[in-house]
Parts: sequence; structure tokens; C-alpha cells
Amino acid sequence: MKLYRLIPIAAATDPNWDLAPNQGEVVVRARSSGDARVVAAEAELDFMEIDALPGDGNSTTSSSAFRSEKLYTVVDEAAGTYPLEGPREVVAGTVRVDNIRPTEL
Repeated sequence: MKLYRLIPIAAATDPNWDLAPNQGEVVVRARSSGDARVVAAEAELDFMEIDALPGDGNSTTSSSAFRSEKLYTVVDEAAGTYPLEGPREVVAGTVRVDNIRPTEL
């Protein structure tokens, strides 16, 4: 496994942030830079985990800001900062679970 840092690169005024919240920087342990995006996205709340639509097999992980190259870049994290050994997971940073936004208030 390797360590990767996901860094927001879009301006705060970028309209793409309307689709998914900025989670700030996170460090993940993953197999590749692409897998790092998946690991970070899986840490967010998914529609499948709560009583909300869409349900019945429709995941929201593909809609995560972490998956967007317009919003986040992925860079190798310096060795020694965090342990390389361990499960695929977020090892630093906070991934909020309020990423599901209602369309009506």
C-alpha cells in the first residue's frame, strides 16, 4: 500500500462545489492514486446507509467530490509521516458525513 494526499484544487467559487462539499485535505492508504479517490469517497455517507432516496442499489460514491479531477488532485504522501502498513482507509483529515444535501428544505 501507499499513502496519498487528496488536495482540493478548485476555487471556492467554482460551481462544481455546488454538486459536492469541499472536504479539505485528506490522507489515505490505498493501492493507487485512483484507489485513493475511491477510499476517500467510500468514507463519505452514502444514500445506501440512510433512509433516503435513491435507494435499492443506487450508490452515491461516484458523485463524490473526491472522484472529480476538477475538484481534487492526488499526490504521493511523504513516507514516514503515517504507517504504510494497514487497511485501505483515511488516515488523516476529516471526511464529513453531511455530504447528502436535500433538494428541498
